[in-house]
Formats: sequence, C-alpha cells, structure tokens
Amino acid sequence: MKPTTQLTKAFIATMVLAAVAGTTYAGWTSHTLHVSYALAVLMLAAVTSRMKVKLPGIDGNMSVNLPFLLLAVVNLSAVEAVIIACISTAVQCWPKPGSKLKPEQMLFNLSMMAFATSIANLIWNAGWLGRTAWASEPLMLASATAAFFLGQTAPVAGIIKLAEGAALRRVWTSIAQLSFPYYVVSAGLTSMVNLVSHHLGWQTALVAFPVMYGIHRSYRVYFTHNAQALQPAPLARTAGAGM
Repeated sequence: MKPTTQLTKAFIATMVLAAVAGTTYAGWTSHTLHVSYALAVLMLAAVTSRMKVKLPGIDGNMSVNLPFLLLAVVNLSAVEAVIIACISTAVQCWPKPGSKLKPEQMLFNLSMMAFATSIANLIWNAGWLGRTAWASEPLMLASATAAFFLGQTAPVAGIIKLAEGAALRRVWTSIAQLSFPYYVVSAGLTSMVNLVSHHLGWQTALVAFPVMYGIHRSYRVYFTHNAQALQPAPLARTAGAGM
C-alpha cells in the first residue's frame, strides 16, 4: 500500500471494529474448547502460511494454509478459529530479515482474517441453516467457504480502491479469478479430511500437509510460466493474508 490516507485509516478502523464485533458474537455462541486439536491445526496453519506464491498482476501473495483455517472453522470454537487465523496471518506477513514491519498493513491483515473467520464460523454454526430440508454438511461447508472468500477478497479490494484509486470491480475480479480455484480445492480437501478424521481421529489432518505443499509448488510453477499472460497491468499492493 501507499502511505496511509485518512480514508484508508478509516477503512482499517472499520475492519478492526467489524473483526471485534464478529469475533465477539461468534464466540458468544460457541464455548467448547479442543486444545490438542487446536494446537495441531495452529502448527500446520502457521507452517503452511509461509508457503506463499506471488499473484501475477497484483503486488501481493497467497499462502496455502486455507484448508487448515477451514478445519478450524468447522471443528473448533470461534475464538480458537480466530486465534489460529490471526497467528498464522502474523507469521505469513512477518517481514523477512532486513525488511521493515508495516503496522497499518499488519493491523488490516489481522482484522480482515479475524472478520472472515468469524463470519465463516457463524455460517457453519447457523442453526437455521442446519434445520432446512436442503441443508447438508458439504453445502454448509461451501457456504462457510464462500463467506471466507468474500470476507477476505472484498476488504482487500476495498483497501486497494482507497489506497491506489483502482477500480473496485476490476480489482476484486482480478483477485477472485486468481484465487477462486484455490478456495474450491481447499473446501474439497477440508471436506475429505474432516470425513476421514471422524473415523480415524483428528491426527489425519496431517495428511493435508503434503497435499498443500504439492499445491504450493504447482501454483509457483504455473504462475512463473504464465506471469506475462496473466498480468495485463499492475493493480496495486494487496494488504494481506490469503492474498
């Protein structure tokens, strides 16, 4: 991002308030803690958060920790899921040695991830959705993933609009086109791991790690070979986690 303006400061402050409100409300509806599972998912999410790929056309990156964040959403309390999302985001965005930490960017990333995670958790645990005749676990997971997708991509597009003056629709469309397939794959992997873990235990979540490493390598190779074709014009620096 360029130097923060008053509008971007106001937008970041709004995201912080939305994150606090969403986390508080989601946390109020779920109190059961799963410490061992939470620690395992946190470790996997933090490690894979450093597996990042550069998105062509956008000065930002995408990490491959989403399946573990979704596992936290569907199996843990809202507070645990938000903590895992925020810690893994901090690990992802922590600057390399020699680089300078940008407090505004880190604050936006953390609040955006907390907001997206809390909304996804609320969708997953929505009692009215579970009671509908057409509801099923895959459909509810798809709905939670869609909420996560919008909760991440819309704020990122918004901050770019304010900071860089780019067209909001064009920015969001570019981000969505590059990242949507990854969300679909992550939701499918989460569903499979979740199904197997119900029979063999939560330790089966470890199986997802080599899969995400393979996806990370595939994305890097694909974007490296197709960077010119996928990069019609630079948009801006994305602020955050998952992007």
